[in-house]
This record gives sequence, structure tokens and C-alpha cells, in this order.
Amino acid sequence: MAIAGESDWYGGWEPMGKRVIFELSMPRNNAWNGKWSGEENTYTVARELTGAKFASLKPRYTYDFGDGWMAAVSIREAKPREKATNKFCGYEWMIDSILKRDTITAD
Repeated sequence: MAIAGESDWYGGWEPMGKRVIFELSMPRNNAWNGKWSGEENTYTVARELTGAKFASLKPRYTYDFGDGWMAAVSIREAKPREKATNKFCGYEWMIDSILKRDTITAD
């Protein structure tokens, strides 16, 4: 009988995965009224990461668009049964950048 996280098929130990929530916000904006039109909504995406990958990430990353707008991506472990909205306003590339480079870059 295998212990949680233990693999029977090759006998090695594999780290348990963690369900991680990425949440988008716009803490600084250049809108005419000083508000982001989407600020009342929650924008979250869930990803499965290894425990080691999750531990290597910072809790928050920012990206300055250079025009007065700044995006922030907060990262935390998902609560049991927490559902993600799966909406990220087209900024999923920020998550990919964080996971690949540990920073948000627009390339």
C-alpha cells in the first residue's frame, strides 16, 4: 500500500502537488476616475505546482505597464474546495512568466 506522495510504480518518492491560486489586481491605474472598471470582480486562476516550486515563489509580483497602470499577481495556496474564477482578463501570460522566470516580463 502506497503512502500519500509515494509512487509504487518505480519506488521513488515524489513531492505532493499543491493547488495554487493566482489572483490579479490593478493596484495603480491611470483611469479618468481613478478606478479600474474590474476592481469589484475577483480574477483568479488555479494551477497545480510541486511543493518545491510553490515554496520558491514570492507571495506577490507586480508589472508596471509604464503608462500609469500597474498589475499585481498574488499567489497563495488554495483553500479546500476553493473554486477559481478562471478569468484573468487576458493576463494569463503573467502567470506563465512568473513560473518560467520568477518575474513578470512582456516577452
